[in-house]
Amino acid sequence: MTRSKMQQHGVDSPLAKNAPANRWFQLLVQNQTFWTAPLVTVLFSLFVRWAVALNPYSGFQTPPMFGDYEAQRHWMELTIHLPIKKWYRYDLQWWGLDYPPLTAYHSWLCGIVGSWINPAWFALDESRGYESPDSKHFMRATVVFWESIIFIPAVLVFTQICYGKQGHLKKNIAALLILLQPALIIIDHGHFQFNNIMLGTTLWAVNCFMMQQYALGSFFFCLSLGFKQMALYYAPAVFAFLLGKCFKEPNGIAMFIRLGVTVVATFGVLLSPFLTSVEDILQVFHRVFPIARGLYEDKVANMWCAVNVVVKLRQLFDLQTTIRLSLVATVLTMLPSVIHLGLNPTRKRLMYGLVCCSMSFFLFSFQVHEKSILLPALPVTLLILEEPWAVNMFINVAMFSMFPLLKREDLVLPYFLVTILWNYLAGFHTISMSKVVKLLTSICYTVILVWHIAESHIPPPQALPDLYTVLNVLFSCGCYLLAFLYFNWRQINLVDNATEYTDHRKKHQ
Repeated sequence: MTRSKMQQHGVDSPLAKNAPANRWFQLLVQNQTFWTAPLVTVLFSLFVRWAVALNPYSGFQTPPMFGDYEAQRHWMELTIHLPIKKWYRYDLQWWGLDYPPLTAYHSWLCGIVGSWINPAWFALDESRGYESPDSKHFMRATVVFWESIIFIPAVLVFTQICYGKQGHLKKNIAALLILLQPALIIIDHGHFQFNNIMLGTTLWAVNCFMMQQYALGSFFFCLSLGFKQMALYYAPAVFAFLLGKCFKEPNGIAMFIRLGVTVVATFGVLLSPFLTSVEDILQVFHRVFPIARGLYEDKVANMWCAVNVVVKLRQLFDLQTTIRLSLVATVLTMLPSVIHLGLNPTRKRLMYGLVCCSMSFFLFSFQVHEKSILLPALPVTLLILEEPWAVNMFINVAMFSMFPLLKREDLVLPYFLVTILWNYLAGFHTISMSKVVKLLTSICYTVILVWHIAESHIPPPQALPDLYTVLNVLFSCGCYLLAFLYFNWRQINLVDNATEYTDHRKKHQ
């Protein structure tokens, strides 16, 4: 194939030329079969997901409460057998429903389909801890199904919007690396959750914002909030972006009204079964926002757990004080990014704003779980071709920070395999970078390697049984703080590139 033909496909990508992802797609170009690239990308990503799904999951054969797998199965059970009024009240000690209504509707739909196949899988009260091979295959298939119709198409549309005019190679490399991002794969298809629905609807919202379909984007973001309350991590950035657009658009007042009507109508429909009484709606909010659990429940790589190693916050302050402390810290740390985004509501800055805002929540907010790192990981991964070394370090640290959780669930092998696969395909070790960055990454990965070797071969002292987990928290939190500062700095100093984010409105004028 001629050099001019290769350039038409965008062969010169930001990754190193010898990166396997580059070589694979270039091989398709040379053999004039590049039209198969999206299909190959999707099928390979689905293969990796199914391979991870063959491993154990959260709570596998661990009575009496089992784990997140049983929680998801139980929600399918209770939603198909009980009236809606009881969904947020029934036997709350056994994995009571504690996600917003869209999760409940999703569980109801999956439960209906599963009951058609085998009613025993979701028999009320009698199916608790049910783990037959057929039921596990069905549950795993539901995760793959919803990701295939929501998250994967959203990624393909995103890469088309951002890189479609820069050559097919760049677009397909971005799609491959985003779809194979290991943190989401290991949690949804290993640990077992449906984060792909929340993240997928958020990405559809981002896609709509980029195409200036602001009301439709608001609808999708409301769906994300209606599925999991953790989507609030993105809410201040989304609000700042849309408010800034209202001030800058010619018909800003009309746009503001449309957005308001869209938000009220969407939440009104989602919450409508519970709006018949104040008691019912308060019960939903009480379950969705369980502040009584305290500042945190487990060891997470955020500021409160890290500080607690030295200062015992939960012993020093009462519940209300820790709530106010986390609220103030979260608001203050996100303000620079949110204000800057509101004053400069460009689509590229929106990506950095989503990173910074979600990182503020992860590092400083109330009741953070280790899996919540998936929220900043989404916008971080979307910047894979803009910030390759930073994205690489962030995702590797994200995987490392979740290792104690994954080890408890016997997911060590897939943890290493999906992480190595992702790094290998992108050829991150061959990316050119400054000496300072190269030194920083070398230190980071050396610490992670040494920690893994020590953790697997040297037992912790009896007086400090959680030593390795605490060291993991301290190191990961430090890396996250550096990443938080870096992405804030990048957002403020960003120079927008109009060729990457085409103004569709001007295109049609």
